[in-house]
Amino acid sequence: MDLTAATWTDVADCETDLAVLPVGSTEQHGPHAPLGTDVLTAEAIADAGVERFDGEVVRAPAISIGVAEEHRHFPGTMWVSPDTFRSVVRESVESLSYHGFDRVVLVNGHGGNVGALREVAGTISRHDEAYAVPFTWFDAIDADDMGHGGPLETALLRHLRPDLVREDRIDAAREGGAPGWGEWVSYTNLAHDSAAFSENGVVGDPAAGDADRGHELFDEAVAALVALLEAVAARDVSEPARRG
Repeated sequence: MDLTAATWTDVADCETDLAVLPVGSTEQHGPHAPLGTDVLTAEAIADAGVERFDGEVVRAPAISIGVAEEHRHFPGTMWVSPDTFRSVVRESVESLSYHGFDRVVLVNGHGGNVGALREVAGTISRHDEAYAVPFTWFDAIDADDMGHGGPLETALLRHLRPDLVREDRIDAAREGGAPGWGEWVSYTNLAHDSAAFSENGVVGDPAAGDADRGHELFDEAVAALVALLEAVAARDVSEPARRG
């Protein structure tokens, strides 16, 4: 059930306690990919996971602005602080749980959200009347060339929304991009912002991600999400007993 399209009476008749909350970002993805890449991919994977899951799941509206100050040098990028982001996620889950949807999977499409999501999911599960876990689609697939606006995200967009990929800018994206994320010395990243190491915000080769690969990535990510939904639906989420 998609809350955006449902009525309150539809929701009142819903007999599940399981929900997904897509989260993403509105940020630069190079000259060829849209600012909404992270939320578009999170929503698509969440929707497919809900559709393929054997049971009812509530799909909440996406949170489309995340922890993305590292891209602030590029026009159009929006961001909130980690504290604000955690508060929005926590209070969104609180409103879901108020209506009985107290098992929530946070379906994430943005790397900058990962740390904050893990922290707030723990806070929700320990202190609120809900259980939450984060799911980041690119952490759930077998690939090591994620980048940023690179092969994986471009492949997924070419599969999901080819109309939004500026194919005539792919060569420029490659030429102005960086081969890896940051400037590493002694296992430490010296760069805090993407503009410090990438001229146009791209990391990786977007030309290496075609629609066929995007289809494979999508199916792999959705299958992983369905498996997680099954585990969350079946899990005993009661508070563990204190030891000692």
